[in-house]
Amino acid sequence: METIVMKAQKRNRIGKKVKLLRADGKLPAVIYGRELEGLPVTLNLREATKILRNVTSSTLVTLDVDGEEYLTLLRERQRDVLKGTWLHLDFLAVSQTEKIRASVSIVIEGEAPALKTYDALLVTSMDQIEVDALATDLPEFITVDVSGLEEIGDSFTVADLDLGDGVDILNDPEDVLVVVSAQTAEIEEEELDEEGLEEELEEGLAEPEVIEKGKAEEEDEE
Repeated sequence: METIVMKAQKRNRIGKKVKLLRADGKLPAVIYGRELEGLPVTLNLREATKILRNVTSSTLVTLDVDGEEYLTLLRERQRDVLKGTWLHLDFLAVSQTEKIRASVSIVIEGEAPALKTYDALLVTSMDQIEVDALATDLPEFITVDVSGLEEIGDSFTVADLDLGDGVDILNDPEDVLVVVSAQTAEIEEEELDEEGLEEELEEGLAEPEVIEKGKAEEEDEE
């Protein structure tokens, strides 16, 4: 896996003062880990914005903090919903000799023949899976080839994945990643034929006639 390198500087400003950093084109971040309680740093906002487009939750990022390098994974990112700019990043410092748990994104590849044959739908049930591996063995994403799904009900499950010996999948092997599903047919209302309509009308007319007749008989008896 290719490692991304980003320059960073230690920072002293914390809390509300970080707004001044953003105004100066800096992006506040923090690095934490088993042997690192929390190291506040800043990144170049423009550079970070460009790089983050290709960073997933399992992408290794080397942060060069004033000459000292930290191998990390991006764990959390905060963004201004209105402006679309990044506000803060959290990086987890990882070891190259210890396994870690991470979420890996799933990328669908190919086209399922069943979609054309039956005018079916490809339903995606999961977009990430959980794995346990050394940081250097983490896949950046997992490709699922659906070109073998030919019939309605054909699916691709976790058990169908082969990530190699160095990566342990933590999800249930029976979990479905994608499945071919038939489109829901629209139920059309059946129209009554003329004969059926006449029968209903006759039944509808017969009932009040009986009632009226009964009333008349009661009046005669009185």
